[in-house]
Amino acid sequence: MKILVVDDKATSRKTLEIYAKKLGHEVVTAVDGQEAWNIWNTERPRMVVTDWIMPNMNGLELCSAIRQNEDEDYTYIVMVTAQNEIEEVIKGMKAGADDYIVKPVNKEEFYFRLKAGERVVHLQDKAIVIFSMAKLTEFRDADTGSHLERIRYFSKILAETLSEQSEFLSILDSRYINNIFLTSVLHDIGKVGVPDQILLKPGKLTKEEFEIIKTHTLIGFETLNEALQKSPKAEYLRMSAEIALSHHEKFNGCGYPYGLKGNEIPLSARIVALADVYDALTSKRVYKEAISHDTASNIIKKENGKHFDPLIVKAFDLCADQFVSIRKKFDETY
Repeated sequence: MKILVVDDKATSRKTLEIYAKKLGHEVVTAVDGQEAWNIWNTERPRMVVTDWIMPNMNGLELCSAIRQNEDEDYTYIVMVTAQNEIEEVIKGMKAGADDYIVKPVNKEEFYFRLKAGERVVHLQDKAIVIFSMAKLTEFRDADTGSHLERIRYFSKILAETLSEQSEFLSILDSRYINNIFLTSVLHDIGKVGVPDQILLKPGKLTKEEFEIIKTHTLIGFETLNEALQKSPKAEYLRMSAEIALSHHEKFNGCGYPYGLKGNEIPLSARIVALADVYDALTSKRVYKEAISHDTASNIIKKENGKHFDPLIVKAFDLCADQFVSIRKKFDETY
């Protein structure tokens, strides 16, 4: 878990950093509330350990700012303070702190406070739930193998590479990249509504059967969108719904279900579209053999501006070696 430690005193900050790292956490630090606020906005650590009295923005103000701006990902906040009066503790809790610890900080007590925070965060952790949902489709098709693992890493690598391009600097932040890693595995969740005799058919589909297959995009969207209506601030649900609906759209408007073109197609769906096709091309199926990375790359390049967004094809070209590594890692027969 990523923990943000905030204290204007270097010795206290270093001590807390060492304690947290000994529990196996990734730690980022800030020298005051304002720096901490900037870090939280950018990196969204799941836990914050903050001093109360600090310049620029104190711990109470930091707590309030986080609580007013967090979305579905809850941030667990521990206040470190010399204030031990019950009125002061209540003030900290009202500002949004979950727990507090009194200076000087005792190492053992600090460990137990963090462990309590871990339990709260893990209960709310959505990654396991998302992947379990996605496995519903994979369990129906023995040919898919490690498809979901590859898709999530392909999508993440593409998003990271795109984030370095000027066109996407303001869009593809760490939260977006994390969300596409989590939600790309739900792209085919709608296939749970497709009959087995069509989904698992080894030969070529008839026109009527293909029309039924195409409905998996609408089924997936409707399922995830219903969840989104119950939690409208959940950005990961919004992204998962748009991926499920639009990952078979094509950049030139010849895809389905709605024939969207260009930037009408959500960026997340454009990314997953390339990742999904690459994986399909390089995977063995009952009806076809796998093709090599180089052959798959050539096919993708020929579809530049037709099936795929040219900027995403460019990103793919830049990170192609990483695609090969991911393919090998999650396919023992490669």
